[in-house]
Amino acid sequence: MSHGIDLERARAETPGVGHVVHLNNCGAGLMPTPVLAAVTDHLRLEAEIGGYEAHAAREAEVEAGYDSIAAMLNCARDEIAVVENATVGWDMAFYAMTFAPGDRIVTGSAEYGSNYIAYLQMARRTGAEIVIAPDDDSGQIDVAGLEAMLDERVKLISITHAPTSGGLVNPAVEIGRVARRHGIPYILDACQSVGQMPLNVEEIGCDVLSATARKFLRGPRGMGFVYVRRALAERLEPPFLDNHAATWTSLDTIEIRPDARRFENWESYIAGKLGQAVAVDYALSWGLEAIRARVDGLACDIRDRLAALPGVVVHDLGRVKSGIVGFSVGDRDPLAVKAQLAEQGINITTSGQASTRIDMERRGLALINRLGVHYYNSEAEVDRFIEAIQRLAPA
Repeated sequence: MSHGIDLERARAETPGVGHVVHLNNCGAGLMPTPVLAAVTDHLRLEAEIGGYEAHAAREAEVEAGYDSIAAMLNCARDEIAVVENATVGWDMAFYAMTFAPGDRIVTGSAEYGSNYIAYLQMARRTGAEIVIAPDDDSGQIDVAGLEAMLDERVKLISITHAPTSGGLVNPAVEIGRVARRHGIPYILDACQSVGQMPLNVEEIGCDVLSATARKFLRGPRGMGFVYVRRALAERLEPPFLDNHAATWTSLDTIEIRPDARRFENWESYIAGKLGQAVAVDYALSWGLEAIRARVDGLACDIRDRLAALPGVVVHDLGRVKSGIVGFSVGDRDPLAVKAQLAEQGINITTSGQASTRIDMERRGLALINRLGVHYYNSEAEVDRFIEAIQRLAPA
């Protein structure tokens, strides 16, 4: 079930597997040795010669990171901004958009909490309305139903690709076709999909795509990026500017950068930028199709084996699924399940209503357990996890 992945090499290059069964890649993946080295080597260099001087010495590698992200997404390097995290990237694009009373933002029922909070704030500020697209019988966004909602009032379609609470993967490409047909800007939150599956922004048709380094890309925390299609970026003025995003051209004039770096700011985590760049190159070296196949195989095996256990319920939706698995173990407190597994050296996590309130309230869920597998996880680790859940499951 390796799907072209050299598991022995992947694990040899992942120091963390010697300490823990890490099934929380949906929270933060274990960094491989090249990423760890990129971050620590640069921090050491900063300590030795100074922060500005270290940046200057590594400028070419920092710039190459934009090319790597562009290659992964199939876009131009001037359409990429490297930022502190996915939420900052998403916010910088979203809050640059203008809305008026009666304008509509169309999103999905499994939308991520941080994004929905931004919609609510924008609605209060401007009088815009938030509209939820219907789901089909599998739980994914009903594309035909979404299209039927579109009229001149809709100014944005904004969707989470792989929601936080389970295996659902929304039909991003099909939604993109609808958005293009109607000439409506389209934001895709790819925080949980980047690094575990191929993403081609030309095929998807999105105008904005936000992502993080720390999850399935296996990069450092505190890093992310946002793609903004050139034609849209040129029309958006970011919610704040500094002397990186714009130039002070005279006493009372400024000139905003022409590229997506208008969404960045001057001070940045250079070690993190280097680590993220290496993480992207590392993922590309394995091949994102091969990664997806491996992740899909492991996640499918876990879903099937969990569903076969008495009292265990798998909560995943959708026709196409990701490497994230949401589940409950009888009436056991998900926090207690997480803690009991941690005592056995197994990392999983939980997902609650604050992260995806509409979806979980509709399904009567307050808090569930969640895991995310990756290509470096072994079948033996899956066995160990299933055996641990079996001991917790009601007889």
